[in-house]
Amino acid sequence: MPPVAKKVPTTRTHHGDSVIDEYAWLFKKDDADTISYLEAENAYTQEVTGHLKDLQETVFQEIKARTQETDLSVPTRKGAWWYYSRTEEGKQYGIQCRVAADGDDPPALTAGEPLPGEQVLLDGNELAGDSPFFALGTSAVSPDGTMLAYSTDFSGDERFTLRFKDLRSGELLPDEIPGIFYGGAWSADGSTFFYTTIDEAWRPCRVHRHTLGSAEDVLVYQEDDERFWVGIGLTRSQRYLVLSAGSKITSEVRVLDAADPAGEFVVVRPRRTGVEYDLDHAGDRFLILHNDGARNFELATAPIDDPGTWTPLIEHREDTRLLDVDAFKDHIAVHFRRQGLTGIRILPGGGREPYEIPFPEPLYDVAPSGNPEFETARLRLGYTSLVTPPSVYDYDLASGQLILLKRRAVLGGYDPEGYEQFREWATAEDGTRVPISIVMRKGADRPAPTLLYGYGSYETSIDPYFSVARLSLLDRGFVFAVAHVRGGGEMGRGWYEDGKLTRKKNTFTDFVACARHLTAAGWSSEIIARGGSAGGLLMGAVTNIAPEEFAGIVAEVPFVDALNTILDPTLPLTVIEWDEWGDPLHDPDVYAYMKSYSPYENIDDRPYPPILAITSLNDTRVLYHEPAKWIARLRAAAQGGPFLLKTEMGAGHGGRSGRYDAWREEAFALSWILDRAGVTE
Repeated sequence: MPPVAKKVPTTRTHHGDSVIDEYAWLFKKDDADTISYLEAENAYTQEVTGHLKDLQETVFQEIKARTQETDLSVPTRKGAWWYYSRTEEGKQYGIQCRVAADGDDPPALTAGEPLPGEQVLLDGNELAGDSPFFALGTSAVSPDGTMLAYSTDFSGDERFTLRFKDLRSGELLPDEIPGIFYGGAWSADGSTFFYTTIDEAWRPCRVHRHTLGSAEDVLVYQEDDERFWVGIGLTRSQRYLVLSAGSKITSEVRVLDAADPAGEFVVVRPRRTGVEYDLDHAGDRFLILHNDGARNFELATAPIDDPGTWTPLIEHREDTRLLDVDAFKDHIAVHFRRQGLTGIRILPGGGREPYEIPFPEPLYDVAPSGNPEFETARLRLGYTSLVTPPSVYDYDLASGQLILLKRRAVLGGYDPEGYEQFREWATAEDGTRVPISIVMRKGADRPAPTLLYGYGSYETSIDPYFSVARLSLLDRGFVFAVAHVRGGGEMGRGWYEDGKLTRKKNTFTDFVACARHLTAAGWSSEIIARGGSAGGLLMGAVTNIAPEEFAGIVAEVPFVDALNTILDPTLPLTVIEWDEWGDPLHDPDVYAYMKSYSPYENIDDRPYPPILAITSLNDTRVLYHEPAKWIARLRAAAQGGPFLLKTEMGAGHGGRSGRYDAWREEAFALSWILDRAGVTE
């Protein structure tokens, strides 16, 4: 029998509406009853899925057998060194290394062997020791290549401890700073490191300056507006420090000469609600990517001594969303999105005409990757598709040639020609056409069991991507599809705006429309849906809207108690989220709208499909109690199921940290998905 959560009625009253929450007590992480309940749920899930043990092991071994366990990344040039990472068979974590540069071409790669003259910067396996969880938050080499700043987390709560290593001697400095956030930036001379810290709501809100050897750090900037996060970085030229403050809809940037770390940051342009912008340095000017009067963003230039005066360089286009800009000494690379696909536009120097780099596949994802050098005649690109493993190219700017440096090995005879990818379009309730990306094994029977993935929030795009683990589904006759629903960014900024705030329900109805299209068009015999985090909210919402459309639901770290969370400004990240979801605490219309779709609020006494919810006790982004409450209420109020909850008791938002552990967790989820479709081996 499944665990039965006790009911402790707690009344929530807002805008004249009183609601009884029987499971609010699960919020108490340190309560023995909470831990006992989570452990009971884990035991029940283990028992109910016990018949899948052999299938889980088979899928795990398939993932492992297809993966080049001992491998190296393509080295990236920075100054006098080539930097790369590598993995070793049997070890959970990567190893960061470098070798001295000799010429402009990256060193030849030999799988299984370190490069000659290798210097190990960080060995994640040594740092992790016997800890069940380990993550790096920062790893930054000083501009002169002599110092390394790095930070570690051993619980998954994303609170890191910062340390410094002298790369000349290999010795650790006594400097040690606990409680920092991700990221950071060096001064030009490597004497000073800037880092961020968080407040009680887990919001990075302060930037500090640490001088090596100093006992006291200087608070450089503090952001008091609870909607804004702060970050610190260097321009590609390493000439300027960039301090950014941003909410979901507004940004403000400050710059400082990196050679003057004790100086004052200068505001580029004061914040104005709804205006977002970012900055890079290109010789005698700044490049500004902004949306002031340009919904899909435009690229402008600004004088170094007057950074708030912007002159258009690439004007706004309704069909093209500008994503990012990388400035180099003799050219500019612009990353963009058009009709659901990404692309690269080159602005060469010397008055030559801009152009776009062509790519052959109908579905793909491409982005600049690993380009720390300011003076270079090549552009490093990362490329993948639903059938093409992650690939690293150098684009030669003089010849226009794409040079393949490495394609991730897929062992066991994988042949991309044995698989097919497609683009379909579903029609939403309001007539909007919603793209779907599809991959399947060539020649497989249709209709077939289908795993349909979705996200649809924060303008995050789920672009076509390759997955070794997914082959375990495709080779068993599955179709895999991604529903590019509104709320994501696949079709531009307007696509995002049509799936947020009081248009959030478009995200959910788009997904249901995609599921129905796949069935009607003959792709799918049955559909299992999967999503995580805000995609977990999507899973909970579509289960309430159209449970009959799905044979199963996998919801990972799911944001399913959205209204209660967004009502509580003391919880991590809540206030900054009001720009995404609305402010139900102060606005009764937003309250009513969120209540009408929040999964936990809308569970009904009718048949629901089987549901597997996966969460982590130390998650600071979507707290564990959301799926715990959701599963408890489903079990008490709904029909169908079974409803399963699996809680990682020592991990964070991303789940288990070691790669072998992560493969086992994926094998667990995939075996459950296969079982839902009646595939048992």
